[in-house]
Amino acid sequence: MELPFFTGMATGAGLIIAIGAQNAFVLTQGIRKQHRFVVALICTFCDALLISAGVAGMGSLIEQSPKLLGIAAGMGALFLFFYGLKSLFSAFQAGQRLQESEVGIVSRKQVILTTLAITLLNPHVYLDTVVLLGGISATYEGAGRLLFGGGAMTMSCIWFFTLAYGSTLLAPLFKKTITW
Repeated sequence: MELPFFTGMATGAGLIIAIGAQNAFVLTQGIRKQHRFVVALICTFCDALLISAGVAGMGSLIEQSPKLLGIAAGMGALFLFFYGLKSLFSAFQAGQRLQESEVGIVSRKQVILTTLAITLLNPHVYLDTVVLLGGISATYEGAGRLLFGGGAMTMSCIWFFTLAYGSTLLAPLFKKTITW
């Protein structure tokens, strides 16, 4: 009975640990020590909601609607394209690095909206949570399916809060220009 939970944790870890737009944002907010709890909570809640949808079978429904999948993927790709351009331009700015003292305070509302946008407009979040985790959970029956989803949600919570609060330990590394 415990195997599905730990399989869910391991599978969730394999999907979530890659550094993309969402994890980079959580990392940045953690280094800045700005609204870390709110950012980690929103990311965890959104993942839990989407994993629940996948475990409940929504992944199969989305796969059967190519039009819906295409619209979501197009919007997400557009968002990631502009976010990537912004990151590319900032990478070429002379002396680009992150220092806590150089960063102005960002409002909680702005952080919430940015976190929601980076999370929910990212097509990979739907592929990872709803489609992949949902599909893998379908290999289990009854309680095993719920345990698998619970394991994936637990890993999501552990990851986002560890990244948000543990990133302060990495702050000295990210003060170096070469890192960025």
